[in-house]
Amino acid sequence: MTRARTPVGLLAAALLAVLGAAPPATAAAVTVRDMLGHEVTLAAPPARIVSLVPSATEVIFALGAEDRLVGRTDYCEFPPAARSKPSVGGMVNPSLEALVALKPDLVIATDEGNREETFQQLARLRIPTYLVHATRLDALLDMIGRIGELTGRQAAVRPLTDGLRRRVEAVRNAVAPFPRPRVLYVIWPEPLIVPGRPSLLTELIETAGGDSVTAQEGQAYVRFSVEAAVALAPQVIVLADHASANGHASGAGRPEPEKWRRFTSVPAIRAGRLYSVDLSVLHRYGPSVVDGLEALARLIHPEAFK
Repeated sequence: MTRARTPVGLLAAALLAVLGAAPPATAAAVTVRDMLGHEVTLAAPPARIVSLVPSATEVIFALGAEDRLVGRTDYCEFPPAARSKPSVGGMVNPSLEALVALKPDLVIATDEGNREETFQQLARLRIPTYLVHATRLDALLDMIGRIGELTGRQAAVRPLTDGLRRRVEAVRNAVAPFPRPRVLYVIWPEPLIVPGRPSLLTELIETAGGDSVTAQEGQAYVRFSVEAAVALAPQVIVLADHASANGHASGAGRPEPEKWRRFTSVPAIRAGRLYSVDLSVLHRYGPSVVDGLEALARLIHPEAFK
């Protein structure tokens, strides 16, 4: 008896017909390991890349390799020039039809934001997929080097990474002489989301001279209540404003400082250290995260940058 195909199976079969049989391995084929240790075999250095990761898209532009980028997601909006590239949809649910139509020879994806189902579909379609995972500053620098290798832009890697290292070290040196205040960073207002120990935001707060009051949480992103957050007695509160990020005027992600000002016994409120700012660069995990680090350090330690 013939087994009925699932809708996903039918889609994969149809797209395989468009792609044709996979080309045989040639002497030019290369095998690399992605950031999760998976082997990725490429018939040749990739000339047509689709990025499903905003940070990877930013790195490709920062290295001057944008001529190899043929597609991106709706969330790959930085630098602004990235918006001129065709979109394949969201990170969670990219359009396979749109992706295949771009004829990529490599897809850059991530285990944080893309689905395992997407990886499986790409494997069935014989489209090489390179996974990145950069949730630490050192990992970001590693990712830049790896993308430089993939795109043939090795010469651009060192100037970029050296510049980022110098700026991070300058922040560390500037804040080092001062006491470390307790910082509450609110990633999203409703439901309230805060960073835990595995989050890059926790490392950035520490690098900027603060101690995150939610650093003890074991997950990268944790749901909290306002009451639980203020009970941690933060001395600085930073509310990330997503509503105005990238020029969007929607109300989604707009912080509500008035909800916090009523807690007059909280040290941050008493000292007038409640900030509502657009720090979207901190959430992209690309090279511009260092811009966000510098801005965050000025909020936590304004005295260090007079």
